[in-house]
Amino acid sequence: MAHRRNAQSGVALMGALVFLLLLTLLGGLIVESAQTQKRRSDEEQLLFAGDQIRRAILSYYNTVPTGRGRSLPDSLDSLLEDRRFPTPMRHLRRLYPDPMTGNADWEFVREGGGIVGVHSRASQKPFKQAEFSTPYETFSGATSYESWVFRIQR
Repeated sequence: MAHRRNAQSGVALMGALVFLLLLTLLGGLIVESAQTQKRRSDEEQLLFAGDQIRRAILSYYNTVPTGRGRSLPDSLDSLLEDRRFPTPMRHLRRLYPDPMTGNADWEFVREGGGIVGVHSRASQKPFKQAEFSTPYETFSGATSYESWVFRIQR
């Protein structure tokens, strides 16, 4: 009888261990899925924020004060408050943080002393690899978010 009780205890213990193993694996999958979902959401935010900044740079470049030539912003603050006019203009509603880093630490692409574009400092490989809209077709197949350069063409 004692032998039978030990065998039953062993089976119950083995069942409990298998249950804990399955529970741990399931928990890991849930955490991984949540992290993937957050990164995909951050990726969409990166596309939005980068596009807003690119559009603001283009607006700044195309909006020319009387008697002056076209120019590029020297900082993102110039997009928030363009003081080239008697009444300052706003080309960008707010300074968007880089969702991949969590900071407003965009890397600038400069030409002639002015900013023509920005890109993230994040080096992770993007999930999205295809089906980008104009003018971002070049983002297809990118190996990192740093390759997603949001820039104007002049």
